[in-house]
Amino acid sequence: MKIKVLFFASVRELFGVSTLEVELPEGACLVDLDRKLKADNEGLLEIPFVFAKNRAYATAEEPLSDGDEVALVPAISGGEPPAFAFTAEAIDPRALEAFARSDRDGALVTFIGVTRDHHEGKAVSTLAYEAYEDMVLPLMERLLFEVREKFEIGRVYVRHRLGEVRIGEASIVVVVASPHRGPAFDAVREIMDRIKKEIPIFKKETLAGDQGSQWVGKLPQ
Repeated sequence: MKIKVLFFASVRELFGVSTLEVELPEGACLVDLDRKLKADNEGLLEIPFVFAKNRAYATAEEPLSDGDEVALVPAISGGEPPAFAFTAEAIDPRALEAFARSDRDGALVTFIGVTRDHHEGKAVSTLAYEAYEDMVLPLMERLLFEVREKFEIGRVYVRHRLGEVRIGEASIVVVVASPHRGPAFDAVREIMDRIKKEIPIFKKETLAGDQGSQWVGKLPQ
């Protein structure tokens, strides 16, 4: 059976790749995968890590099936905010930029999606957002992983408002740091385009006057 293995941080640097397809015999467990990876690269013996199987932490005795996705998760940084999060409060782009930038980055691109006072010729007084949060979080984790794989970028932070958002306030902020400006711009555009197409976040417009309210958007693609 074939297992897709994901590497992050120090483990990714050790193997030189972010993903690897590993073939194991039927009935294998995570401990068998652990032995094989350490036999292939003894440097892994020096790195503490835990396993996650199909996006949930797992013990070494966890059985594997064909097509499973296994991640090796080394030490995580408790000092940094999550890459994606919802908030009911106003979003501070400057705070996200401070976390995103590093001295190796020559570009810092920030996109701020601001609520506007009209839609399709109708005056809008407020917007409100809700989301299928339990589904959004793993989807966003996957989306940001794929964007990092596709573009030469550093840190990425995305914040999205939930609840009522007044006209002129930021409903979403995306910050991308990169050694060069091109990948940073491209990554921001891809993140926004895919959020609009794929992520179950729902928007309700309250129209000005006595025109009522309406949910707006398109079915996910």
